Amino acid sequence: MTSGTVRLLRDLRADLDAAGLTGWFLVRDLDSGEEIGIDPDTRVPLASLVKVPLAAAVLDKVARGELSEGTPLCLTGGGGREVGPAGLARFRFPATIALADVVYLSTCLSDNVAADALFDLVRPAQVTHYLRGLGVTDLTVRHRLSDLTQTPAEALAQTPELAQTLAAHGGTPSGGHRVRQLDSARASSGTARACVDLLERLWTTPSPVAPDVSQRVRELMGHHVVARQRLWPDFASDAATWSSKTGTLLNHRHEIGVVEHAEGDRYAVAALTASRVSAGIQHVAEATMASVARRLRDHLRH
Repeated sequence: MTSGTVRLLRDLRADLDAAGLTGWFLVRDLDSGEEIGIDPDTRVPLASLVKVPLAAAVLDKVARGELSEGTPLCLTGGGGREVGPAGLARFRFPATIALADVVYLSTCLSDNVAADALFDLVRPAQVTHYLRGLGVTDLTVRHRLSDLTQTPAEALAQTPELAQTLAAHGGTPSGGHRVRQLDSARASSGTARACVDLLERLWTTPSPVAPDVSQRVRELMGHHVVARQRLWPDFASDAATWSSKTGTLLNHRHEIGVVEHAEGDRYAVAALTASRVSAGIQHVAEATMASVARRLRDHLRH
């Protein structure tokens, strides 16, 4: 590691600390394999990031003829209950939607009801088995997305700052946590390196991912409609496309994606963070995680 790299990582750690963040990052040049990161091998609860391997596992079954994209699924929605912030969770009446469109809702709108309908078809353990077949060993899917709506945030809805305080300060150095959805041994969890490994298999060839599957997942991530406030401002431009998926749970804010430059170079990015600040809305935290990820990419690019 060069002295310039050491200084950069020291400065980025200081920026994260000043923003009240602990961060786990990895950026990899998908063509050369060169990479740079901050604690990329620490296991972290992934929240909605699991919707990427879920989509791939479902689409793999479609590619194998075990499922059909046109199969109608009857979804009951949330019926007004707090089971997710968007999409079918806000539907008041049942809806019948084709499987392919449910995959779209799960991935692009981060729809928890849609994701759980997919988990009815491909269970969490099966998604993990699919990942192992791809050689992604440090990403484990353990539960449905409805589990993410049964945290202290719901129980303490009238005093959200208490839930954020418990999330920020209820953990242990080994990755345990009083909130089970934030416990890396009980929640769906993975490392920044594992997330980048998955992105690499989706974006490069040859790959153990079926070509039709990788193409479709890339398209879905390219149309992720709720990824405009974190890394998108620092990576998307007229000369670059940013395809990504976010994950959010209490004090955890994540995003993984691939930036593809007009010049042809491509970088897989995993930015996983946990905040020590007891607040739900943290614009400084999101701007900082984007800046750190961009500067890591810039270091590889130059």
